[in-house]
Amino acid sequence: MITKRSPDKKVWPNRWTVPGGGFEIDDYVNLPPTTKQTWYFGLTNSLRREVKEEVGLEIGRINYLLDLTFIRPDNIPVLTLSFYAPWKKGKVKLNSESTEFVWVDAKNVDKFDLIEGIGTEIKKADAIRRGKNPEKIKFSK
Repeated sequence: MITKRSPDKKVWPNRWTVPGGGFEIDDYVNLPPTTKQTWYFGLTNSLRREVKEEVGLEIGRINYLLDLTFIRPDNIPVLTLSFYAPWKKGKVKLNSESTEFVWVDAKNVDKFDLIEGIGTEIKKADAIRRGKNPEKIKFSK
């Protein structure tokens, strides 16, 4: 699934992307610690929350895909961790961050004005899903 970003977004308004977002302390601090002083699964809890907030869906097993860095137009450096996961349940319900959505397969991602790199990420995740060894998938521009 890809979503079209709201024109109000500061970074890449009106461009297509995938659901996701930022890590928040509330994704773990309000839960009982896994050990005496630490929490496991903070990142995956955050991703599940973001997908639920942005598109109303619950996702299954979360798999790491890759990381990327860039500098926003306001000169803030960003580290993005990309993951992929299957749909588990729910119906799409967009929040205010997106204006529309499309279920798209890897063959058709190039038809959309995607944020740079997202099409390649979708293709890589699809190749892995189809059984290709992640170590042998080259990242292309």
